[in-house]
Amino acid sequence: MACRISELVIDCAGPERLAGFWSEVLGYVELGREEDGSIEIRPPDTGFGGTRPVLVLSPSDTPRAGKLPLHLDVSPTDRSQEAELQRLLAAGARPVDVGQTGAESWHVLADPNTSDYQF
Repeated sequence: MACRISELVIDCAGPERLAGFWSEVLGYVELGREEDGSIEIRPPDTGFGGTRPVLVLSPSDTPRAGKLPLHLDVSPTDRSQEAELQRLLAAGARPVDVGQTGAESWHVLADPNTSDYQF
C-alpha cells in the first residue's frame, strides 16, 4: 500500500493573498479558515481525500532567506503554455531568474508573496 499527498502546508506572510492567487491558478475554492489564520483551499466539488491535494496557507512572521525548499510545477490543462503564462502573470506571478539559459521549455515564476525571499 502507498500513501498520497493529501495536504500541502505552506507557511507564508500573507495567507489571504496567496489563497486568492493559488485559487485562481489552480481553480480551487476556499474550504475553510482556522483560528490561527490558516486558509485551506481545495478543488471544487471534492471533499478531503480527493486526488488533488488541499493547500493550507498558514501565517508566519518569520522571513525566509534563500531559495525555498519546495516549488510547485504547474501545467496548463485547457490552453497553450503561452496563454497560461499570460494568465499567471496577470494573476500576479512574476518571472524569476534562477540561472536559466533561455533554452528551457518551461518558465520560472514567483507567486505574489515571494518579494520577501531571495532567489
